[in-house]
Amino acid sequence: MASEFAVELRDVVKKFITPEGNELNAVDHVTMQIKNGEFFSMLGSSGCGKTTSLRMIAGFEWPTEGEVYIEGKPMGHTPPFQRKVNTVFQSYALFQHMTVFQNIAFGLEMEGADKNEIEKRVKRALEMVQLTGMERRKPKQLSGGQQQRVAVARALVKVPDVLLLDEPLGALDLKLRKEMQLELKALQQQLGITFVYVTHDQEEAMTMSDRIAVMSKGKVQQMGTPVEIYERPANRFVADFIGESNFLEGTIKSLSKEEAVVFVPQLNAELTGIPVSDGLVNGEEVTVSIRPEKVHISDKVLDVNSFTGRVTNTVYIGTDTHVFVDLMGKQIKVFEQNRISRLDPGSFYSIGQEVILVMWPDNVLVLKKG
Repeated sequence: MASEFAVELRDVVKKFITPEGNELNAVDHVTMQIKNGEFFSMLGSSGCGKTTSLRMIAGFEWPTEGEVYIEGKPMGHTPPFQRKVNTVFQSYALFQHMTVFQNIAFGLEMEGADKNEIEKRVKRALEMVQLTGMERRKPKQLSGGQQQRVAVARALVKVPDVLLLDEPLGALDLKLRKEMQLELKALQQQLGITFVYVTHDQEEAMTMSDRIAVMSKGKVQQMGTPVEIYERPANRFVADFIGESNFLEGTIKSLSKEEAVVFVPQLNAELTGIPVSDGLVNGEEVTVSIRPEKVHISDKVLDVNSFTGRVTNTVYIGTDTHVFVDLMGKQIKVFEQNRISRLDPGSFYSIGQEVILVMWPDNVLVLKKG
C-alpha cells in the first residue's frame, strides 16, 4: 500500500561538531510530514536547519537521531543514488562544456539507459520546461532563467518521486525570480510530483507553497498553509518573520476561547483580541501582534481598541502609503492602500496630524511572549 506521505522526518536530530569542539544541533528534533503531490517549503534565515533537513532527505547527510522516510520506507542511512529523489541547487551545477541535451541526458547515460529511451525522455523534459529547440546550446548561451530550467529538466528526466530544490532562484534578478516562481508552481501542478523547496524568502514561500514549515535554530516553529501562517502565527517569531507586525507587551486580564483582554501598560489601556497561542492563562504576560495593513485610521473614536495619536512620518511607495503614528511613545506602523489616483498633497496625512487608530479585535492576535 502506497504511503500517504512522500517524505517524513520523524524526530530527526543532526549534530555537528564546531571548529571550537562544541556540539551543535543543526536540526533539533524535527518532525515533518510532506504529502504526495504537495509543494512544501522550508522557510527560515541562514543557519535555521532548513538546508540540512533537505540534505538529509537527499541523502547527502545522515541523521544523528530519528529517521527519514521516503514513500513510507526508512531511508535515513541509504545512499543518495538509491533514493527516488533529485535535487536542484542554487548554482544549477550545469556542465559548461556540454550542450543542454547532454546536461539533461547525463544522469540517464550514467545509468546505462538505451539511446532511444534517452532521446524520448530528454525531449519530454525539454517540453516540460519550455526549452524545445535549445538542445544544442551551451549553458553560457542561455539566460539565468533558462539555465535554471535546464537544471530542473535534468532533475525531472529521471522521474523522481520527490524533487528537492535548494534556493534555486536565489541567483536570479527580482523580476525573473517572480516569473520563475509562477512557472515552477505551474510545472509542479502539471507534473503532480512532490516538490520540497528551501528558501529564506518569505514572499517566495507564500507565493508557491501549499504548506510551509517556518524554522529557527534547528526547530520547526510552525507548519501550515500560507494563510494559516500569516493570519494565525504560532508565536512572536513567526509573526515577525512572515510579513510585518506591530508588537505590544501586556498582561491577560480576562480570557475565553474566542477572546482575550490584555492590559497594555505602554498605552495605559486594554486591548481586546483573539487568543492564538496554545496554553494561554489569565495573568500571563503576552505579546500582542497587529499587522500594519489591518490597523484602520478612523474619523471617530469607537468603543473598543480605539486610540488617538500623531503622525510622525509618511512614506509613499505606490501601492500603499506607510503611515507612522506615535501612540503615547509607541510607534505604530499603518499600511493604507492607495485605492484612488491622486496628486494633491493635501489628500495625504501630514506630519503632526492627529489621527484615530482602530484595531478591530479580529485582527489583534494574542501570542505567547518571546
